[in-house]
Amino acid sequence: MSALNPYESFLDGRPVEEILASTSHALAECLHAIGGDRVNASPAPGKWSPAAIVSHLADCEIVFAFRLRQTLAEDGPTIQPFDQDKWAARYGDLPALAALEAFRALRNWNLKLIHHTLPHETERTMTHPERGTMTFKNVVETMAGHDLNHLGQLKRIAGQE
Repeated sequence: MSALNPYESFLDGRPVEEILASTSHALAECLHAIGGDRVNASPAPGKWSPAAIVSHLADCEIVFAFRLRQTLAEDGPTIQPFDQDKWAARYGDLPALAALEAFRALRNWNLKLIHHTLPHETERTMTHPERGTMTFKNVVETMAGHDLNHLGQLKRIAGQE
């Protein structure tokens, strides 16, 4: 596992843009397989419900959107980390489909930026206070690995793995 991308081990060899483009559809399939009666249920004590996972992904898409744009707009910015558990504490019973809709819109917008930016500015840097200097490309790869990590969780809950 890379210190720059803690989700590197989840990457499956596909191009990262392909992974990123397929996540919204895969999330919708998982939510459908899980069903409305289980979407807000935690699979185990201390674990996030499927709805909370999708809400987390929507929140992360906001964070990634800002980080990507900040990296392109500024020279070597220092980005702000966040405590995902503190953010998740506010999810309550937010509707999973609303979170999916937000994720889908944000992801489509981010994909347009990523497609327009890669491969020209992949080496633009930012500093993550916990991980060190990262490139635009590192962030995009982190997004893809993060997607696959959480999709794996949802697939296990849905009984698809």
